Amino acid sequence: MHSDDKAQTFAREVDGYSFPVVNVMGLPLLDIPREEIVRILVDLVRAGKGARVINANAHCVTLSQRLPWLRMLFRQAEIAFCDGAGVQLASRFLTGRSLHRTTPPEWVGNVLEALGKEASVFWLGGADGVVQEAAEAFSVKYGCRTAGCQHGFFDATAGSPESEAVIEAIVKARPSVLLLNMGMPRQERWLWDNWNRLPPVVAITAGALVDHAAGRVSRPPMWVANAGLEWLVRLSREPQRLWKRYLLGLPLFGLYVLRWKLGMLLGRKAR
Repeated sequence: MHSDDKAQTFAREVDGYSFPVVNVMGLPLLDIPREEIVRILVDLVRAGKGARVINANAHCVTLSQRLPWLRMLFRQAEIAFCDGAGVQLASRFLTGRSLHRTTPPEWVGNVLEALGKEASVFWLGGADGVVQEAAEAFSVKYGCRTAGCQHGFFDATAGSPESEAVIEAIVKARPSVLLLNMGMPRQERWLWDNWNRLPPVVAITAGALVDHAAGRVSRPPMWVANAGLEWLVRLSREPQRLWKRYLLGLPLFGLYVLRWKLGMLLGRKAR
């Protein structure tokens, strides 16, 4: 446990509104309902402002324990929230507070529907062809404009010619919403490396949203997510790709949670 990462609860102002922030294993997460995320993002887009909107699930928290830049991204992001039952349980176990849980596919459509043609969306990530299908589907469904599409199979290394070309395309298009669908932590790393070079934009790390939007993957019923079983559905659908993340990653996440708890207990005794 890092000396500056002790569990604590404080408040942060976002677009003029104050929300509790819970520090979960080094990641400061807003305790914010999805309806408030929607309202704030609609206001930000209409005001022409930018914001980094990122989320933490068990996989992300595990990665953050060995990636200092990822912890820094969460500290600097305008909106960072809980995305996963595992993080909810860890927060309750470590801090006594149960965070609101949500995930971008649950509310991105609400943001775009409220904005309609006011929203200009750049899609970054997903397979070539699929990302275009997603953009067209959302444009028809929500009335938003498509500023551009770029598949995720490019060299996302900072300063690479392909990444520079992507940045140039986004700067030229000047979207109001940027949906990052490159998987974790690749999408977070690209955002960390390039945020200061982007025009004012609401950038959302949206993971598999592109596949949901294109109709390639269907979301399970809401009760499945509320019961904390969405990971099991995803694993059953894509076992070859996700078995390491869940069958190995979840036990590792549990070990990190216990290590943090032990560190907190020992710290209290020391005081």
